[in-house]
Amino acid sequence: MHDTSGPAFSYRAIGTIHSPYTDVAGMPIQPSGARGVKGTIELDPDLSGGLADLEGFSRIILLYALHRCTGYSLKVTPFLDPEPRGVFATRSPRRPNAIGLSVVRLTGIEGGVLSIEDVDVLDGTPLLDIKPYVPAFDSYPDERCGWLEQVAHHAQHTRSDDRFR
Repeated sequence: MHDTSGPAFSYRAIGTIHSPYTDVAGMPIQPSGARGVKGTIELDPDLSGGLADLEGFSRIILLYALHRCTGYSLKVTPFLDPEPRGVFATRSPRRPNAIGLSVVRLTGIEGGVLSIEDVDVLDGTPLLDIKPYVPAFDSYPDERCGWLEQVAHHAQHTRSDDRFR
């Protein structure tokens, strides 16, 4: 473990993400590989008022704690490449701050429960935040994506193993 300088932060979960995945081995590595996989989000009932106006969005961005990851590595071998890469040039969960990000389809809201699809997250994952996905703000299809340019399309069929536990 490396010593990191700077202030420490703490966050509380605002809800829980539920999915069919109970083990990291065999699950999709990105939402593009989880098309149609259904899940739910159980939001803290005290926060359900914050869901007002969200039903007008077809996709949402989830920020969550990678709660089963322990420790981190500055070099990791990603699922899509045999070459070790700097952790910040990957989407590896083995990060100094174990925070995950997924863009999922929002299919319904009933009270404090959100129905979602394209879920690539472990069941029971603590949710930190929800943000609306806005193509005009969040989509840059013509930008460069480094080493991933040649392999990103493999994410649809690549499954996780237990290398990042």
